[in-house]
Amino acid sequence: MKRIMLKLSGEALAGEKHTGFDEPTVTKVARQVKEVADQGIQTGIVIGGGNFWRGRTSEKIDRTKADQIGMLATVMNCIYVSEIFRSVGMKTAILTPFACGSMTELFSKDLAEEYFEEGRVVFFAGGTGHPYFSTDTGIVLRAIELSADGIYLAKAIDGVYDSDPKLNPAAVKYDEITIDQVIEQKLAVVDLTACILCMENHMPMYVFGLNEENSIVKALSGDFCGTKVTVS
Repeated sequence: MKRIMLKLSGEALAGEKHTGFDEPTVTKVARQVKEVADQGIQTGIVIGGGNFWRGRTSEKIDRTKADQIGMLATVMNCIYVSEIFRSVGMKTAILTPFACGSMTELFSKDLAEEYFEEGRVVFFAGGTGHPYFSTDTGIVLRAIELSADGIYLAKAIDGVYDSDPKLNPAAVKYDEITIDQVIEQKLAVVDLTACILCMENHMPMYVFGLNEENSIVKALSGDFCGTKVTVS
């Protein structure tokens, strides 16, 4: 395995506060990613914005504007998390699909490839840069563009279930499931647009719990205990 894309939940990075940042939680993630990077695995990261913004909360707010707020939330998250990564000894870069002054750099495939080859962890902030597309779609798009070996989704729950385990104590967890089954059963691993992109471009996904001890390292070392979403 040479290159992966890792999706981090903004809400999970907020820890028990459920909003903003929890530095000990982010530092634990940083140390795990450093261990992965030290093994020579090139790592791209997308972070959700749920610790700041959960989409349109009022009919008074236009959907496009609400989505733009969400894009900026992901930029804030990437700037913060990037700094924590640097504090544990990693080199990083933050790329966005729109200009953010001197805070980030404008995304291009060539620049991302250059930074990966330099050994940097590359953050892809701002989603796709367009409304109506989530960070799920954003990470799949970047994974396909940059020929990643797989997408690793670090979530608040430890895999894919046949129903919501928070609502159904009898929910059954899948060790492996096809992307076709995810779409047919509407399991909401990622949104439908992202699912279709994965299916059409044969991009596998691995879903696991971020809060489990050393979960990122385990997911990449053969000790994976989440759900593998396969593609034909």
